[in-house]
Amino acid sequence: MLKRVVIVVYPGFELLDATGPASVFASANLAREEDGEAPYYALQVGSPSGGLVASGSGVAIDTLALPKIGGRLDTVLVSGAEATAVRKAANAMELKRWLRRREATVRRLGSVCAGAFVLAAAGLADRKRVATHWSACEPLARLYPAVTVDPDALYVVDGKVWTSAGVTTGIDMALAMVTDDLGRAIASRVAKRLVIYARRPGNQSQFSPLLRAQVKADGAFEELIAWLQVNLDQAVDVAALAAKVGLSERTFHRRFVATLGETPARFVENVRLDAARLLLSQGLTLKEIASSVGLAPAPRFTKVFQRRFGVTPRLYREAHQNKSETSS
Repeated sequence: MLKRVVIVVYPGFELLDATGPASVFASANLAREEDGEAPYYALQVGSPSGGLVASGSGVAIDTLALPKIGGRLDTVLVSGAEATAVRKAANAMELKRWLRRREATVRRLGSVCAGAFVLAAAGLADRKRVATHWSACEPLARLYPAVTVDPDALYVVDGKVWTSAGVTTGIDMALAMVTDDLGRAIASRVAKRLVIYARRPGNQSQFSPLLRAQVKADGAFEELIAWLQVNLDQAVDVAALAAKVGLSERTFHRRFVATLGETPARFVENVRLDAARLLLSQGLTLKEIASSVGLAPAPRFTKVFQRRFGVTPRLYREAHQNKSETSS
């Protein structure tokens, strides 16, 4: 029997919050069809009033009126939006009543990005741990004290409630749903079809060291960070980094610390280890990971990793695979 998925939108919704997960579910159906299997998901997009609904980017989607969507639903996902639009949705009594009625019978109830405000306003996130966009964590926690906001996770699963952080993390969460439903092999094929670099585990932070640095950096440092991102497998020391930006080692070190708040050596190690944590979720061997992130040989990688995180890479992989498969 087809599993019915409804993505809920409203005026001003974030387009990628809806189309990202929708593409994942549609691609899973295509993967099954390639294997001679029947489609697994039946996807619908609903809104409180139905008809064409304009997203925040101006692209409109044709929707079904939520009250007219009958029958048993498997999964309901609420899209996010910018503050004004999501505030209106969170105050829409008809939408909240519909979500409360459906919550009792669906297998999964979720939100993408700031859609968590709508779930919280309906009382459906009380005593739940949830994720939302990094910029919305503080207001969500302040407005809804019964909700436990996780500011770091890409997505969180707490019972039947699934919530994801900012925008593209809805794709990660949808891939996790496909993994639960159809297995890792299908989910990996979906990720490959959509040209997604990796299926990120829910416990990974919204902010990598590279992203945090890119926010702070400008000029030569911005170019240096971009270069480092694609050259992690190379041996890089402070002298080489200083030469890349045309500074003496001493001047480079001083400016780097002043701009990014940490030493160049510490930054490079953080970037390598963050990349390693991601690769540990992808099934590569420790030797392959060590080589990819510039920490070869494997015993050196294990030593550096354990010094930073207090566990070996192997134990980290086992613990976080179990965590992402259960509570994320």
